[in-house]
Amino acid sequence: MPLSAQAVDLVIAAVVAVFTGADAASNASGYRQADWVTWSLYTVSVGALLVRSRWPVAVALVTGSGCAGWALYGHIGELLNLPVMVALYAVAVTGGRRRTLRTAVVTAVVSGVVSMIAGIDVVQPQGAPLLEMLWPLVPLLLGEVVRGRRELMAQYEDRAARAEAERDREARLRVARERVRIARELHDVVAHTVSAMTVQAALALDALDAKPEVARQAMRQVRTSGKEAVRELRAAVGVLRQGEPDAGPAPRLAELAELSERVRATGLRVTLRTPDTDAEGADAGGELPPLVELAAYRIVQEALTNVLKHADARQVSVTVSLVRGSGGDGERLVVEVVDDGTGTVDAGPVGDGYGLIGMRERAAGVGGTVVAGPMVDGGWRVSAVLPVHGAGAEAEA
Repeated sequence: MPLSAQAVDLVIAAVVAVFTGADAASNASGYRQADWVTWSLYTVSVGALLVRSRWPVAVALVTGSGCAGWALYGHIGELLNLPVMVALYAVAVTGGRRRTLRTAVVTAVVSGVVSMIAGIDVVQPQGAPLLEMLWPLVPLLLGEVVRGRRELMAQYEDRAARAEAERDREARLRVARERVRIARELHDVVAHTVSAMTVQAALALDALDAKPEVARQAMRQVRTSGKEAVRELRAAVGVLRQGEPDAGPAPRLAELAELSERVRATGLRVTLRTPDTDAEGADAGGELPPLVELAAYRIVQEALTNVLKHADARQVSVTVSLVRGSGGDGERLVVEVVDDGTGTVDAGPVGDGYGLIGMRERAAGVGGTVVAGPMVDGGWRVSAVLPVHGAGAEAEA
């Protein structure tokens, strides 16, 4: 447990009292010996050190006056200046550079003047004032070095703390992003498949007595959809497991045909046009980035899920086309899903359910946009524009 500032001052004052008192008790032959004046200056100087940490400048003035008093009184000694040196160190280590410089100038001038008046160096009288001007600078320089090192260490610790906080914040942000991504994947898989299974199960119940073959076909589709959901759920859950290998390839545009077939099994008529089947986009050439294809697939999947759950539609048209931008904008993948359901302009604002939020997030992840809403003549339209070039870099960002 570290000592308090008062305890440290007490210990330092005690150590200084021992060494300075031993020097004050004896003086060289031919000089004034210790008397009541010597011990009075000694008591004042050592006592002042008890409040060194609280009032360093005042203590430096008191101890400096005591040291000058000894010199002018004719009592010399190598350790009589120890109290003022300890006080000057405190002035430098607890203050700033400007205060240290001012103190250095004042103490050097005063020490030189006192040396000239006292004439304490009889061997080299010309050099004594200069030497006496230098010794007060030693504790000030030492205190300045210690204070500078403390400030530097404090800066290092502050930078380390800020860096650690930034790393924690970035880690939390990455975790939050990953949770959103996983939630989006689970929603896309579960919502679409369960919605399709619900419609198929209802169809099977309606046809169970009158058309048993239709009911059996619907239940087979329910089983197929269930297996597909389990496979995709395992792939999504695999991402959560630490050290899990690649959970498998992500859905691509080529799988939209299979997706459309599963939706058609519910009785909804689906018209699909993709770059492979659309003559307008057939000569676009080049392979699309996997992230763009994944985003397009999931947007179509979610749009079809919403049609099954909410639109009460008879048919839906899915169009995926590759469009060359004008003015150097580059190629863009345009996705449109239009149904003939009950959506109207008066249906109110576009909802903010997880499905629509997920579509917007997927489009934004590759630098694109999604617009969804009712059409004037009825039905609902989802339109997404996904830039092809640079999508991978934006998704990483």
